[in-house]
Amino acid sequence: MSFLKTLLLSCIFLTLIQLELSAQKPGNFGRPGGFTSMGAGKATDSLQKRDQNADSITIFYKLYNSNEALKLDSSINDFFVHYPLPYTTYNLGNLGTATKSYLFEPLQKGGFDAGFHAYDRYFYTLEGTPFYQTTRPYTEFGYLLGGKGEQLIEIKHTQNNKQQLNFSFDYRFSNSPGNVKNQNANLNNMRITAHYQSKRKQYESYWVMLNNKAASSENGGLVKASKLDSLSLNNPYELETRLGVSGVAFSNPFNTSIATGNIYKSNTLLWRQSYDLGQKDSIVKDTIVIHLFYPRLRFQNEIKYESSEYTFADNAPNAASYLEYFKYDIGSNTKVKFADAWTVLTNEFSVLSFPQKNNANQFLQLGQGYSNLSTTLANQKAWNNYDIYAFGVYKNKTRNQFWDLLAAGKLFLNGYHAGDYDAQFSLARLLSAKGNYVRLSFQNSNRTPSANYLGLTQFPVSSLTNSQKENIIKLSAETGNRKTGWNLAANYELINNFNYFSAALQPAVYTPAFSYLRIQASNKFKISTYWNWYNELNFQTVDPAAPIHLPLLLTRQRLAFEGNFYKNLFLSSGLEFIYHTDYKADDYMPLTGQFYVQNDYTLHNRPTANAYLNLMIKRFKAYVRLENLNTLISSSTALGSSYNFTTRNYPGTGTWFRVGIWWNFIN
Repeated sequence: MSFLKTLLLSCIFLTLIQLELSAQKPGNFGRPGGFTSMGAGKATDSLQKRDQNADSITIFYKLYNSNEALKLDSSINDFFVHYPLPYTTYNLGNLGTATKSYLFEPLQKGGFDAGFHAYDRYFYTLEGTPFYQTTRPYTEFGYLLGGKGEQLIEIKHTQNNKQQLNFSFDYRFSNSPGNVKNQNANLNNMRITAHYQSKRKQYESYWVMLNNKAASSENGGLVKASKLDSLSLNNPYELETRLGVSGVAFSNPFNTSIATGNIYKSNTLLWRQSYDLGQKDSIVKDTIVIHLFYPRLRFQNEIKYESSEYTFADNAPNAASYLEYFKYDIGSNTKVKFADAWTVLTNEFSVLSFPQKNNANQFLQLGQGYSNLSTTLANQKAWNNYDIYAFGVYKNKTRNQFWDLLAAGKLFLNGYHAGDYDAQFSLARLLSAKGNYVRLSFQNSNRTPSANYLGLTQFPVSSLTNSQKENIIKLSAETGNRKTGWNLAANYELINNFNYFSAALQPAVYTPAFSYLRIQASNKFKISTYWNWYNELNFQTVDPAAPIHLPLLLTRQRLAFEGNFYKNLFLSSGLEFIYHTDYKADDYMPLTGQFYVQNDYTLHNRPTANAYLNLMIKRFKAYVRLENLNTLISSSTALGSSYNFTTRNYPGTGTWFRVGIWWNFIN
């Protein structure tokens, strides 16, 4: 497959070289997955006429397969805008370790899935890939420094080259030595995109390259977590862990090597190109001809190459620890290693029709695709298979912006995942000029169990004996107002043949149908001129017999002093509280990177309390946080341990200091 990767890259760069880059006004966004021409408008004029010496910029973007034009977030009241994990997701104790959501978020996508998702939250994805348009080169640099040498670096750059070509570059690196032994973790993420539109706006091309790597040491949890509250030096590094050579472990902020742990890698290369038939037009402004084009019929092709690698390795295993804590016998092996490597090559062709020439947000898309699946497993015969699928999308966002309808479906017709499908429908209505809206949606997915559930893996996972397709029906309703910041949403899901891990190494299928309900609410209460109260609530419930354990309530409360002072100073400072009710949190198996259901341990945590100071001066932002203030209160019978745990034997950090800066530059 390395030949295919080289061939695809060569095609991309040859196309770039051959394209004639003339200075023309770019088209607007307006089709699935990128920009498209749709006539004259405010967004198109901004790139044509501007003062080259002005210290200002017009920049907006659209996400892959989305039509909504978005602006860069300039707010400073929420630190989690820049942090890789939202507050609804927890890790095993420090940045870069395995993650899981407090909320029920099943996979609702048919087709291939390798089954390893513990590090997905850290990765750049196609769905989250932005395509920019900007009047001037834009660069953003971010640096975060945390306790015990934790650091996070982010770089973003985008610019238009002669207005027809835009490219962007994103890079993120983090390294965290950890709060306990054998817990250091580091991340490397890179994303490169480009978008080209021809002079007459009939041809467009998009390129995306994603490269993700997560490397995390695995310590298996503490041997005696009960000793946390009676440490002589009050340093969790004193305690022994279940994996790794604890006697030689040390905290080093510059150490990125992993002696015992998981390394996950994913790479994606995408090339999408389209050619339109339609009506040409032009506008003459001050002797400058602005070419317009109204597409009526589009031919689109997309080639996507994806590779993924999942590895667990222990260079100095302790056989007794493996047997005692993980019920896994390594025999006389001096090293332990499990590794899976997958490649998926997809070629997709579709045709789009636009009923109204001046509304590119109304279209019908029909297409078909072919995917080649392959893996090489050390102790198994090479495995190759394929999928053939068809899909359709109907989108209609009215020109007055009041109605927005989407209906989409994808069916796997033949191949390994034949019978899998995704279907969704949503209808949104803007209720008033003040921004009130309502949205109703339906989604139904039918999917084959993940590859590792079916025994297509080198990891020590017992394959399913009763393989059935998982089916999920989801109904959602949402209302709110984006301007005032309030939102209320309800999600109801009905699940059949639910796939999960019933034990450390044993996947299972829960065949009876069960239901899940989540109600979410958020609001901003203005207490006085400078004081605001941000309230976020997540209430969820699931059938008691289902093999799912979730906190009944998850909430984040922020009391903030905010305002604009001294003309250029924007300030947000206050207290943040995050709390979830007691529940039987899933255990974690480091050998396979899987969370699994358990019934004999209840997670009982105090509310997490954080103090913060966020400020912005022109294009400079600073975040100062003192986290986990709750750990300053000594342990007691009523309050429990001074440390909050993320799952059994995995404590969170103690009082933790973070300071970060994000600075953007306009060239």
